[in-house]
Amino acid sequence: MTTTHGPLHGVRVIEAGSMYAAPTAGRMLRDFGAEVIKIEDPTHGDFARQWQPAHDGTAIGFARLNSGKRSVGIDMRRPEGRDLLQRLVAEADVLIENFRPGRMEAWGLSYDALHAVNPGLVMTRVSGFGQTGPYRERPGFGTVAETASGYAFLNGWPHTPPTAPPFGFADSIAGISAAYGTAMALFDRGRTGEGSEVDVALYEPLMFILGDAVLNYTASGEIMQRHGNASGAASPRGIYQAGDGGWLSIAGSNQAIAMRLFEAMDRIDLQTDERYATNVARMANNESLQQIVVEWVGQRPRDEVLAILDKYEVVAAAVNDSSDIVADPHFAQRTLTALTGSPLGPDALVPGPILHLRSYDGPSYDGVPAVGEHTTQVLTDLGLSADELAELRVAGVVGG
Repeated sequence: MTTTHGPLHGVRVIEAGSMYAAPTAGRMLRDFGAEVIKIEDPTHGDFARQWQPAHDGTAIGFARLNSGKRSVGIDMRRPEGRDLLQRLVAEADVLIENFRPGRMEAWGLSYDALHAVNPGLVMTRVSGFGQTGPYRERPGFGTVAETASGYAFLNGWPHTPPTAPPFGFADSIAGISAAYGTAMALFDRGRTGEGSEVDVALYEPLMFILGDAVLNYTASGEIMQRHGNASGAASPRGIYQAGDGGWLSIAGSNQAIAMRLFEAMDRIDLQTDERYATNVARMANNESLQQIVVEWVGQRPRDEVLAILDKYEVVAAAVNDSSDIVADPHFAQRTLTALTGSPLGPDALVPGPILHLRSYDGPSYDGVPAVGEHTTQVLTDLGLSADELAELRVAGVVGG
């Protein structure tokens, strides 16, 4: 049985966040049924609206993260704006914010202050280094998190500099983690009636992913290094170029798969070769083994290589670009969803939710809000009169 109502249907989220990580958390919650009201500067809006690439004046990244949210223009630098936020929070379930730690407290909007107004509130806070610790007041974006966590040090080739990704990797992982923490806090509230404060530092989810590096160092004193496309843990693994120029990945990351790869390559002699018979031996002789795989892949077109590997149940895939993804029937059926009602055109697609629930059909992605598009609607529902709204507009407290 499925329903159009997600598991978070009826949950109201106030998103006082900008750029990437906090709006990612808001999108994750909206994906599963929450109503998300996005608070933006009434004049300029979220700075992500100015990101590149853009199409007909609409930033691609902003559209992906904020489709389907309602935008309310409030100047939170003004006391009247902070009062409006507090009134919105009093009737909400979740507040997401990503100001530098201490800013909300200076504005009289600390967790304790908001909890007194709404004891059931879940306040999810995303920052560079967290709400506690010696670095709490430092500003932080994803690039800083990717370097501070150890990710950039391990990413790249031995002969190249540490490398940060060309997309919002740390912000995305932190946003997903913030949504996960919010869902846990809401679950706990269902048992206790009390809200909670969720504290997410941009670097921590990445440091968790890279935890083997820290554990390895503290256990053995060895600092893990960059390995390019190899894993540093199992062999053979990598990205290889086929004879027609196409690229594909192969992951012989456990013993059975490595043995099946050798069989697919018609090199069963490698199965008993003492240099390649075990993962420990393969890692010790990784360079020579990789050359064998490189030569085998390079003798055939990519589709032929993938067909052989599929026959022998070897874990492998094409290295896709965006056109490959859009043309793939699996992704079309399961993952990609139309983004409708936006300036991006009728063919615009976005990746949908990051997971699937049997009981829920999933969201639609319709419309990218203009700055403050829903200010009048939301604040009228809050109880403000037309005269009050007009006064606040004239004063520059609200807009849109």
